[in-house]
Amino acid sequence: MSLVIRKYCAIRDGRIRVDGEAVFSYEGQDGFKKFIRTAYKHFQTDYPKFFKMDNLSKLGFLSVEILLKGEDILKLHPAEKTGIILTNASSSLEIDEKHFESIKDRGQYFPSPSNFVYTLPNIMAGEAAIRHKIKGENTVLINKYFDPELIFILVELAFKSKSLSCCICGWVEQYENNYESLLFMVEKDNNNSAEDIIFEPSNLANIYKRNNEDGRINTKA
Repeated sequence: MSLVIRKYCAIRDGRIRVDGEAVFSYEGQDGFKKFIRTAYKHFQTDYPKFFKMDNLSKLGFLSVEILLKGEDILKLHPAEKTGIILTNASSSLEIDEKHFESIKDRGQYFPSPSNFVYTLPNIMAGEAAIRHKIKGENTVLINKYFDPELIFILVELAFKSKSLSCCICGWVEQYENNYESLLFMVEKDNNNSAEDIIFEPSNLANIYKRNNEDGRINTKA
């Protein structure tokens, strides 16, 4: 079974690229929150619930949104055979800390339901799945690095078990103003196109490195 990368999207340091081509650049120095809102508006996204999400979910949601822009994957793949498999390092730590601050003092105990709902990293994948009506595999695993081998193994297993025919996979990391994502749309190779990129660890690593031009490569590859 041969798998290919049909499309990929990278977000990092105010830049958004699709298949290696720049599609958006934000020059402001006022942090992640302003960047992600500006990018949301730039891509004319219409999803009011976005503004209620935690920052990790906003990054994951917009990464999937841009990756799938112009695609109608549910015309090509059943919803139950389309999945999302993501990894990151910080889990939902940023919102976990906010939630902890609201409950640590029993005399000032005011937990926020809007924070609590995002204290699991898989909610990030769930938000994207709801938006695009994806009903297949939905997984977020925590790993210290962007690990091409791990992503490859997880996705390959899902395809070999015949649970998926299309998978959105990759890395979505965010904590305060440090953020990056790299998502791939992976399918079975049915067209044998010379333009397709084979889904294998070395190609995942090479794409990641090309999107980290300042040399701060956070990968074991």
